[in-house]
Amino acid sequence: MKVVSPPLAILFVGLLSACTVGPDYVRPEAIEPAAFKYQDGWRTLPAQSWVASGAWWLAFDDPTLNDLVERAALANQTLAQAEARYRAAEAQWRFSRGGYSPQLDATLGATRSGGSDRATGENYSARLEIGWAPDLWGRVRRQVEADRAGLQGSAADLAAARLNIQAAVAQSYINLRALDRQRDILTETMAAYDRSAALTRNQYQAGIVSRSDVIQAETQSQSLRTELYDLENQRALEQNTIAALLGVAPTQFDLAEQKPLPAVPMLPATLPSVLIARRPDVVAAERLVAAANARIGVAQAAWLPDLTLNVWGGVESGSFSDLFDAPPRVWSVGPVLAQTLFDGGQRRATKDMAIARYDEQVAVYRQTVLDSLREVEDALATLQILAEKARQQDALIELAEENERVATNRYRAGLVSYLEVATAQNLTLSARRVGVNVTADRLAATIRLAATIGGGWDVDDPVIQSVTDPG
Repeated sequence: MKVVSPPLAILFVGLLSACTVGPDYVRPEAIEPAAFKYQDGWRTLPAQSWVASGAWWLAFDDPTLNDLVERAALANQTLAQAEARYRAAEAQWRFSRGGYSPQLDATLGATRSGGSDRATGENYSARLEIGWAPDLWGRVRRQVEADRAGLQGSAADLAAARLNIQAAVAQSYINLRALDRQRDILTETMAAYDRSAALTRNQYQAGIVSRSDVIQAETQSQSLRTELYDLENQRALEQNTIAALLGVAPTQFDLAEQKPLPAVPMLPATLPSVLIARRPDVVAAERLVAAANARIGVAQAAWLPDLTLNVWGGVESGSFSDLFDAPPRVWSVGPVLAQTLFDGGQRRATKDMAIARYDEQVAVYRQTVLDSLREVEDALATLQILAEKARQQDALIELAEENERVATNRYRAGLVSYLEVATAQNLTLSARRVGVNVTADRLAATIRLAATIGGGWDVDDPVIQSVTDPG
């Protein structure tokens, strides 16, 4: 049911009493510890250009990685989707701002009417109409506020997508480099096994060792050849993954063998307060809270009357040819005040939904902050523990190589069987391969740390700053 009130006084009273309903936004509180548990001994580096620019991958000092990340930024299709969503959010924000402006419509019509007791007649008309609904209660302002927060959240989502792609490219590249290093180790070890097999065959022909030693040496060498096929398969899969991240078909991408593995860089430490301000997913979650808060005001405005001012003027004529030749002019002007008196509880339900969705987004935001803090702790703990593991593994490799030399010399002297040589060789191979894996794990943990601290992206991103305040 609609109630209409025409007096112009209502318009002026409404304009004078204009306000914005709904709660003003205050960022929810979240847990912000003073320091990280595993940050002790974490070396803080001096400021570097790649930190300010967000180009964290430059810390690896690898030209090939730099090129891959840049190519992914230009052609990755997941990133293209995020960019399209940002453009849609920007268009939605502009659409909402259009609610501040009057609407101008033009119509041109023709009618023919008649009846049993009157002659058939024709009527032609042309009309211009201006309608404007003053934002008395701030419904438009709250909607613009919500969509602006949504635009900023979309910008943060775009930054998060960009960061995820960068991390994925770097991770796959490190995996591929580790596989190349594993293949080098297998090739080097296989050459050593072949030399041992040749020595065993010579000793067998001289009657020094049994045939079983020859079989064992040849079996050991052959087993490495089969492992090489597994590495080739893993490398092909990793290379295809990089191709997809670069937005090209696997047949169009081939990455030559790279060696050795990059050195493990040290990323500068960061405080939790900085983390919360710069992580894209945290910013996106906080902006969703702001949008949900504004939508509460939109829902509350539905309880208040809407005022519309309509002005129109036009011409009418009984024939189209005479429509614009000094025809009779018609016009109308007046305000309309409309209020819904009963809607079966729909407005109350809409407001309750808006409040519930706000509460949900607050919980999402706080959980996102907790998850981000956990991820930083995980990355710092992994880096700290792996650094010690790498030192122990280096010592193990030295011992294994020394043990292999002693066992080989003892075998040549006929003091031990080939089983002792094979055992020593396998221990050396295993230690060297684990050493590569530890280095790759440290590089992967560094990538994760760069991602968990936001990679250098912050709330002053030009994309967000380009969104002007509608006022």
